[in-house]
Formats: sequence, C-alpha cells, structure tokens
Amino acid sequence: MSGGGPAGKVTIAGLAGRLGMSKASVSYALNGQPGVSEPTRARVLALAAELGWYPSSSARALSQSRSDAVGIVLARSPEEVGSESFYMNVLAGIEAVLSEHDMNLMLRMVTPSPARLDLDVYRRWAGERRVDGVIVFDSFSDDPRPPLLSGLRLPHVLVGAAGDAGPTPFGANTPVDQGADAATVVEAFHARGHRHIAYVSGPLGLTHEAARRAGIHSHASRLGMTAVFSASDYTADDGGKATTAVVAGLAPGSPDFPTAIAYGNDLMAMGGLRALKRLGISVPGQVSVLSWDDSILCQLSSPSVAALARNTMELGRRSAALLLETIAGHQSANVAMPAGVLHARESLREAVQAAP
Repeated sequence: MSGGGPAGKVTIAGLAGRLGMSKASVSYALNGQPGVSEPTRARVLALAAELGWYPSSSARALSQSRSDAVGIVLARSPEEVGSESFYMNVLAGIEAVLSEHDMNLMLRMVTPSPARLDLDVYRRWAGERRVDGVIVFDSFSDDPRPPLLSGLRLPHVLVGAAGDAGPTPFGANTPVDQGADAATVVEAFHARGHRHIAYVSGPLGLTHEAARRAGIHSHASRLGMTAVFSASDYTADDGGKATTAVVAGLAPGSPDFPTAIAYGNDLMAMGGLRALKRLGISVPGQVSVLSWDDSILCQLSSPSVAALARNTMELGRRSAALLLETIAGHQSANVAMPAGVLHARESLREAVQAAP
C-alpha cells in the first residue's frame, strides 16, 4: 500500500491513512509537538522511518517559527575570503558544529562600501525570518551591527571581538586575549636580542588590531624596546608595500632599522618576505619575520615563517556553539579563546646588533 502522494511520495496524509489517524495527530507526532501520547508518537515515527519519510524543513520552520539557518555576512571579496586561511578555518569550524545540529549556513559576501550594504542584509534576514541568528566577523570601533542586531532581536555572536564586547540579551562574544598574544610575540623577539621591532597590521579600525597594537606598544615599552607600526589590508601585495614603508631609507645595522617584523596574518607575511628579498634584505640574517596566523604557507615558505598557532577552527566551533545556545534562549555568556602558541621556525633568529 502506498504512503500516498504523487509517484509514491510519502506524505503526512498517507501516513495518517495507513495508521488510521488524523493528519493533525501525525503532524504533531512527527514534529515533536504536544497533543499525542508517547505510544502514538512511537508508532508514527516507526512507520515514517520504515518508509523513509523526512519532514519538510520549510514546513517545520513555519510550525516552530524557526528557519534552522545561521547567517554570516562578510564585507570582503570572494577572492580575499578564499585566500586567507583565517576565514576558511573559522568557517570550517562553524560548519562542523552546524552540521551536527542539522542547521544550514547562509553566507553572503558584500562589497565594502560607505552605504553599509551588510546592514540591509541583516534587516532583510530578520524581517523575512531567513535566519535564527548570525555570526559577526571583523568588529570595529563604533560598530553599528551589535546595536542593530539587538534591536532586531536577532541572536548574534561576535567572533574574536575585544574582551569587553557583550554579553547582551541577544549577543555574546568569543574574545581573544590580544594582549597575551602580543606579549608572546614581543617576548620572543626580546629573548633573541631584538630591541627595535615593527608590526604590519590589518586595517586600523578593527578592534582586534587596535588591541594588538596597544599590546605590542605596552610590552615593548616594558622591556625597553621600541616599536613602529604600518597598516595594511591583509593582502600579500599590501603587506609588501607596508613592509617597504617600514624600512624605507634605513640601512640594515642602523639604529632605527627594525630587526624583527610581525605581521597580522600569513598573507602579509608572505608579501613581506617578497618585499624584503627585492630590497636585498635577508631573512633571518638581517630581519626576523613572524606571522600572527599560522598556515601551510608559513610552514612551506622559504625560509619557513615563525607563527602563532591560534586554533582558528576551534574559534569557529566555539562561536557556532555559543550562537546555538543563544538561539535556544539560554543566558548569553562570552566564551574566551586560549592564547596562541608560538611556533618558532627558520625566520626567527637572534638579532644582528646595530653599529655603535
């Protein structure tokens, strides 16, 4: 006997007919709603499993006022997202958790612009109930997204924002202690005799970059070191340009020449290596290089590049798990990430002392 529906497709009406029950009772049983006894629910689920029936995700979403989807809006180009290991690892961690809970991921990339097209996406998603919550990347000073999302009553988690961000009734954070990581970087340089260092950062407005710069400045001052800074956009080409700006007009061995340069990500570190080679400056003979993000690029480059291993995939997992807790109505609480661990490689060596 068929389960009902076109071409033998199993339907609720077909299940109800086979079981001699009303369609409403079958629907309640299949969707975990009250109104039927446990023995009845068991009978319905057993027949559904036997016939290979699965509930319609759209119908379930309507009945539960849930979309079973999480949204991410990135104000980055697809090329940037695809080439930067940080995003790929975090997204992989997020997807791993969502798949365990049968949740979908909606990823939207918008062109960065003063019009803030990403805000329109959040408003549309909330108005159409397209997502149950969102994960927010790249927090920056006076960021309009957290207040907007709270006003929309849309659960959200900030990935690695400054430690004082959240929690709020609808939002939380997976903070990274940038000060602790900055101490690791500066102390690694100091232990190898470096006294004048540089940091090539990402965009200055990002809260995690502001925290890194502050941490580098603070720890360098504490250890009697000096630090200079140059901003980039996280790409290899711009990292190379920022490196050139840092060493422009300075001869290796001169008092103001930075003998160690840290980079905000692996791509900028690769661009820095190229720029230093073009300038005839050897790594690590004259300059040590360190990346704030570890990746296969750092491991396979020549020389291999020292880096902070920060387990960015775990950052994605924790962010997704925290968002699901917030969506479920549990009290939001920030979930901190552990400090990064330095992987010293060929690019990190003792400083060549400046000429007297």
